[in-house]
Amino acid sequence: MQTRSLGAAGLEVSAIGLGCMGLSFAYGPSTEKSQAIELLRSAYEQGVTFFDTAECYGPFTNESLLGEALKPMRQQLVIATKFGFVEGVPAKGLDSRPETIRRVVDESLERLQTDYIDLLYQHRVDPNVPMADVAGCVKDLIAEGKVRAFGLSEAGVAAIKQAHEVQPVTALQSEYSLWWREPEQEILPTLEQLGIGFVPFSPLGKGFLTGAITADTQFGAQDFRGSIPRFQADAIRANQVLVELISDIASGKNATNAQIALAWVLAQKSWMVPIPGTTKLSRLQENIAAANIDLSTDELRQISNQLAQLEIVGHRYNEATQKMVNR
Repeated sequence: MQTRSLGAAGLEVSAIGLGCMGLSFAYGPSTEKSQAIELLRSAYEQGVTFFDTAECYGPFTNESLLGEALKPMRQQLVIATKFGFVEGVPAKGLDSRPETIRRVVDESLERLQTDYIDLLYQHRVDPNVPMADVAGCVKDLIAEGKVRAFGLSEAGVAAIKQAHEVQPVTALQSEYSLWWREPEQEILPTLEQLGIGFVPFSPLGKGFLTGAITADTQFGAQDFRGSIPRFQADAIRANQVLVELISDIASGKNATNAQIALAWVLAQKSWMVPIPGTTKLSRLQENIAAANIDLSTDELRQISNQLAQLEIVGHRYNEATQKMVNR
């Protein structure tokens, strides 16, 4: 596995990380514990050193799962987790008060069975707490050795700059893929200017770009995609043309749709590290292999030209979730 550096301080991670949320949260019933542990350890054996979790995934159960699964190889890994919701429950609202951050970090350390967090993200910007207070609290935690690097998730330009002035931000996490390119407008130029790394989540479009989802797909009651406008039947039909574009390129590269989608993200900037998630060993291996696929300048230009002609249908979040995005 190739490695990449996040942030000016150079947090070194595998070129492709693993988003662990889906093992415990949001995409359906939790993965059976022994299977989840096998997948996490297999990821490490195949070269993945960057694992992403959060207190709200479960809540709490995802961190506990990683703590048990990854304890034997903890020193060789970069583990990222997040704070920012009331009692770890997004529906209850935001809470990034310094006293809450400190409590959450101590609880996360216990669940993760470690004495330090490599990368601590503010999960969503809290408009009720000055960013200087948030960044200042994390700065203190870094000085105390409990945290090694500071990150933000779904933050806007102003918040990124405010945080970075107090405590250098190592990475911004945000959704980015072939069907969600909004960060290209303002976020990516800001990150490049400030020397901040970028960690795209949902680089496979929450599964849509793989070609496995059709207008007939039925999402379970625990799968949040069922509430997203972009995953309604009409939007899926309209957006199928993007899947066909990816499939055409994949067939010419002897690759899968997922591999092309990931290779495209990797080709955008050397300081991008996508974190696709999966619950299946076969998909894990497929995603990891994307790091070995090179898209030529001509192929990237072809993709860009064709994307410019497509109009993606449907919002990526429902109204309540979108309100928590800081832009």
